[in-house]
Amino acid sequence: MAAENSDGSASVGVLAALRGHYPTLARGEVWLVGAGPGDPGLLTLDALAGLLQADVIVHDALVDARVLRLAGKNAVLEFAGKRGGKPSASQDDISERLVTLARSGLRVVRLKGGDPFVFGRGGEEVLALVAAKVPFRVVPGITSGLGGLAAAGIPATLRGVNQAIILATAHNPEEKDATDWAALARTGQPIVLYMAMRTLEAIVAALINGGLAADTPAAIVASASLPEQRVVDSTLGKLVDDARNSNVGAPAIVVIGAIVRHRQLSVAQEDPCARS
Repeated sequence: MAAENSDGSASVGVLAALRGHYPTLARGEVWLVGAGPGDPGLLTLDALAGLLQADVIVHDALVDARVLRLAGKNAVLEFAGKRGGKPSASQDDISERLVTLARSGLRVVRLKGGDPFVFGRGGEEVLALVAAKVPFRVVPGITSGLGGLAAAGIPATLRGVNQAIILATAHNPEEKDATDWAALARTGQPIVLYMAMRTLEAIVAALINGGLAADTPAAIVASASLPEQRVVDSTLGKLVDDARNSNVGAPAIVVIGAIVRHRQLSVAQEDPCARS
């Protein structure tokens, strides 16, 4: 991309040429933008357009610093990250802040890792904006449950292997509104878990109790698409021990199913300098 002038005009011109037009982030408007799984190269052109125009960017904890550096030179960065088990802003406070910023006439980007509408609470924020009559736009991003698989060389779907893929957030099986893991186990389709590391042992037990074989291929993809990406190949029955022995933690996705077996086909053809 061409070097950016002080007013961002060089980047604007390049984006307009690529996109056919330049989408305008208006004053008093909020864009809910997906930043993808981490690598800035996975941003959409419209996400970049929002970053260049925003007066304020309200961002999550998992947005890569290199993505934040793409913001316009005068943009204010506001942290609104929510991390499991750690003090963080409430969702109501974040939604109220978006409304307040927009009503003050600012151009607002709410920047989220992955996709805003895939376990990103974007739907809750949209409801708040609608109730406050604040104009908004949703800019999709690559969700980590799919982008992370691709980065690890695991095909999300493979003809003759699976006809569906299940994306699930990792509620503790003992919680009142817990997912019916036994029902998911019976589908025989691959399961991708978000935010699973803290409750992994309980979920693995629930899946095995639900009939999923202990030798089902499984993998953990940590820091997907980033230079520090790590992949732990395992099976369902050994997954908890392998996670502990490998010392992997969040952010990570967990994938369970036959598609994991085909990771080696992709790894064998990777560039020797590629991440693994």
